[in-house]
Amino acid sequence: MQRTKTILLSLLASTWMTLPALAQAYPNQSINVIVPYAPGGNTDVVGRIVAEPMAAILGQKLIIENVAGAGGTTGSQRASRATPNGYTLLVGQMGTHAASVGLYPNLGYDPVNDFEHIGQLSDTPIGILVRKNFPAKDLKSFIGLLKADSQKYNNGHGGVGATSHVSCLFFTALVGARSPMVAYRGSGPAFNDILSEQYDFLCDQIPHTVEHVKAGTVRMLAIATPERSDALPDVPTTIEAGLPEFQASGWNALFAPKGTPRPIVDVLNAALRKALDDPATKNKLEMIGAVLPRAENRTTEGMRKFVGAEIDKWTPIMKASAIPTAK
Repeated sequence: MQRTKTILLSLLASTWMTLPALAQAYPNQSINVIVPYAPGGNTDVVGRIVAEPMAAILGQKLIIENVAGAGGTTGSQRASRATPNGYTLLVGQMGTHAASVGLYPNLGYDPVNDFEHIGQLSDTPIGILVRKNFPAKDLKSFIGLLKADSQKYNNGHGGVGATSHVSCLFFTALVGARSPMVAYRGSGPAFNDILSEQYDFLCDQIPHTVEHVKAGTVRMLAIATPERSDALPDVPTTIEAGLPEFQASGWNALFAPKGTPRPIVDVLNAALRKALDDPATKNKLEMIGAVLPRAENRTTEGMRKFVGAEIDKWTPIMKASAIPTAK
């Protein structure tokens, strides 16, 4: 019995001594960061902006790997099953880690319990966009056209469960007009096709749309936040435009597989917080309309609570939108 206690104490002491050394040695190679969408979309853009200063802080490359499919859940599931050693991370978001729970009965991962929550990268307001030659000039007239003949106007999105998908489900449910939906493998490809006028409207996070809205190659009718965005000051809020019930914002956050050692999670969290405090990074995010996260969401436990709250928020919204069950 005494020998067993001695062995256990020895193992515990060995583990205690190893963890600080592990944190000091990490990272000693490049880190793979899965973005679960095609290049060019909001999650990809925000992920790359924050990855650059984090790489400089950590002293290793952060290599973005785009793994598109099933509204971001394919890449998220892959990340959840990766070896928990700190060398595979995930840029998840509202679609993959909140709305997906209400959409996919067999999701394949638990957004709260299958990940270590490193911290939030940004909040990303939702805008209602139409192709540049769409006949409606404001949100009120757009809603009028949808109600008159919703089947006439196609709604593009980045895949079932993506932020662009669930946001427009929420919007069309509020106005009582469900349009045919055109799915893409990410908001990047979806946005490219509204620029070429392949479909009629899109509800999406604004960071990857700002320059095109300014250039007039696509039109944003309203932004679903209480206040206008400094990046697009001429775009009215949904409150101003007559649909105050439509309030929606996406978000992006950094995750690691469950079981990643706490010292490594702490190193990553510290690097993320330092990156977000960097004036150049803040400027890049704000220039594209992203909003820096609240202090509590920059912590690991705060982010975990936030994900749980977002699941609680979006699940009833999805049910109220009468969404067909996703397979």
